[in-house]
Amino acid sequence: MNKTRKLTYSAIIAALTTILSSFVYIPLGFAKIFPIQHFANVVSAVLLGPWYAVLQAFLTSTLRNLMGTGSIFAYPGSMIGAFLAAFLFAKTKKLAFAAVGEVIGTGLLGAMATYPIAILFLGQEAALFGFVPAFMMSSFAGALLGYGLLRIMVRNRAFGGMLYQNAG
Repeated sequence: MNKTRKLTYSAIIAALTTILSSFVYIPLGFAKIFPIQHFANVVSAVLLGPWYAVLQAFLTSTLRNLMGTGSIFAYPGSMIGAFLAAFLFAKTKKLAFAAVGEVIGTGLLGAMATYPIAILFLGQEAALFGFVPAFMMSSFAGALLGYGLLRIMVRNRAFGGMLYQNAG
C-alpha cells in the first residue's frame, strides 16, 4: 500500500473514530474512556503499520479535543498504545499481539505517562497508578473489539491478504 493510501486510511479511521467516540464513551472521574479509540488503534496498527497508526491516534485525539469530547489524557495513551500494537504485530504477524500491545501500551504505559500531565495541567496529585484501571478497562474492551473485527477480516478473501502485506 502506498503512502497516499495509508495517509487517506489514517484520516478516514480518525474521522470515523471521532464520530463514533461521541456516542460510545464511559465517563470516569475527570477522564473519559473511549473503547472506540482502542478499537481503531488495533485496526490501524494491523492495516497501516506503526507510524500511520500513531498518526491516526494523534489525529483522533486532536479532533476529539477540538470538539470537546476528549481529554488531554487521550494523547499519551492512544499514541503509545497504537505504536506498541503495530510494533508487536509487525514483529510477530499475530493479531493477538496487536491487541495485547494496545492493552499494555495504553492500559499500562499510557496510563503511567498521564501522571505528569495530571500534575502539570490539572494541578492534582493523582496516584501514579490511578489511571491504570480506567485505561486498562477501556483498552481491553476496544482491543477485543478490534481483534474480533480483524479475525473476521482474515477469513474474508478480500481483506485477508491485505492485513499481512501492509503492516510494517
